[in-house]
Amino acid sequence: MAQTLTPDASLFSNPASENKTPKGVIHPSITTTGRLVVLSGPSGVGKGTLLRHLRQRHPDLYLSTSATTRAPRDGEEHGKDYYFVTREQFEQMIASGDLLEWAEFAGNYYGTPRQPVAFQIEHGHQVILEIELNGARQVAKSFPEAFKIFIIPPSPEELERRIRDRGQDDEAAINRRLARSRIELDAANEFDLQVVNDDLETAIATLETVLL
Repeated sequence: MAQTLTPDASLFSNPASENKTPKGVIHPSITTTGRLVVLSGPSGVGKGTLLRHLRQRHPDLYLSTSATTRAPRDGEEHGKDYYFVTREQFEQMIASGDLLEWAEFAGNYYGTPRQPVAFQIEHGHQVILEIELNGARQVAKSFPEAFKIFIIPPSPEELERRIRDRGQDDEAAINRRLARSRIELDAANEFDLQVVNDDLETAIATLETVLL
């Protein structure tokens, strides 16, 4: 059974922070100290794999942990891969303004807690958000200075193969993901950089030139 997290902003905050801000508000100066990077792309394109390799090579990179109402997959850890919460808890977080962005996808909520992101950027760190298209658009409105990266599959056929090979969805869910991917790919030009994830090492090298 997944652990749940009470939707209290204090659980996402760092008590060592001396920069106190009103609940649900990120200090306006954060974009002048740290850096916010948004990484997006369709489901199955390999965002998680790219970030995992980047973190292994550059452990100083800060990857924001999202909250979600979906069940954890094999090997996922609460507080490391995601904060696994109930729908009621997530909706309380929305109402309290405790999320930087949020969206509903495939019947589950996903969102980024504000306080950890605020703390890291206020202290001069680069924060990477791995989020879907609607969340990326929300962040872009709040923080136009954020650098936005979109990961693209080498082909629609390859994307479908990757989704099917994961073995995590039934046919209806696969079709929903593929339909959504077509909409997301049409929005690639909204991002500052598009990276084709065909060869893993090449894609990582491209991201390193931007992030490091």
